[in-house]
Amino acid sequence: MAKFDTKMDRYPFVPITQRPTYDWPGGRRLAVYFAINIEAFEFGRNPGPDFTTMPAPPFHRGYAYRDFGNRVGIWRLIDLFQEFDIQLSVLANTAVYDAYPALMDAFRRRGDEFVGHGRTNSERQIDMTEDEERDMLREVRLRFEKEEGTAPQGWLGPFISQSTKTPELLVEQGFGYMLDWFYDEQPQLFRTDLGPILSVPYPSMELNDLPAVFNRRVSDAEFADLLVDAFDQQLQDSEKYPLVFSAALHTFVMGQPHRTRKLRRALAHIASQRDKVWITTAGKIAAHALSLPKGTLLSPEIAGTGISPEHSSHRQSRV
Repeated sequence: MAKFDTKMDRYPFVPITQRPTYDWPGGRRLAVYFAINIEAFEFGRNPGPDFTTMPAPPFHRGYAYRDFGNRVGIWRLIDLFQEFDIQLSVLANTAVYDAYPALMDAFRRRGDEFVGHGRTNSERQIDMTEDEERDMLREVRLRFEKEEGTAPQGWLGPFISQSTKTPELLVEQGFGYMLDWFYDEQPQLFRTDLGPILSVPYPSMELNDLPAVFNRRVSDAEFADLLVDAFDQQLQDSEKYPLVFSAALHTFVMGQPHRTRKLRRALAHIASQRDKVWITTAGKIAAHALSLPKGTLLSPEIAGTGISPEHSSHRQSRV
């Protein structure tokens, strides 16, 4: 009988019921953030599904579909989030600065958080050598520093792709948290050879409009129901332990007029509970988690995973 290796030494197994509890700011137990993907694609390369037949060169339908999101859809979404006074975590390709500069201007004026999301969504880290990936991460960091005056603290790889060395390279390039690993509903420290990086929950498969609509064929109304039901369940669960609710949106999916209308219903429901939850950004969630007292994020089972005591207090002083 084959023997399977089930050991994951990047983070320990600790049931959520056996961890230290803590509060988010204001004594809240449920943190809420919305991530919006702002992406640029190279024309002539397959950008992904377009709701029609199997894509074929020059892939103009898929390109135009995504271009619609940046030309039209995003402006509906900005108006919607402005209406409900909700800040966004903007997962942006740096190519957006060149292709769609007005988008970055709009988010900057709103005071939204910028999260590194590669150069374009036409390349994946898994296809890069280690040096190519390092150069890409450095290029992204430097471009944000040039445009925004500061480097992004967070990272999500295009297509949520990682190589075996991505966590180490993120630490090396100064990123403080990543969204690529969705294995929990609380922020968790993730081991790298250069010290830990924080993993913040991101809905890579569930409350993410792209896989929901494209892959699982969830209807527009059903997706809004998913957001409401998940929020309500987590709000109830947060009476026992702190949690993170997050939803990921794409301009060309939720920016369609019929879907924006359904999203409005979900946002209205969540905003109506504002006095019970912390509506914030992924970066503020990461900063608060890293400010918690030593040991809050790390259980005794961390021993043997490679995280040393000095790393366990990494950036955890009170702010």
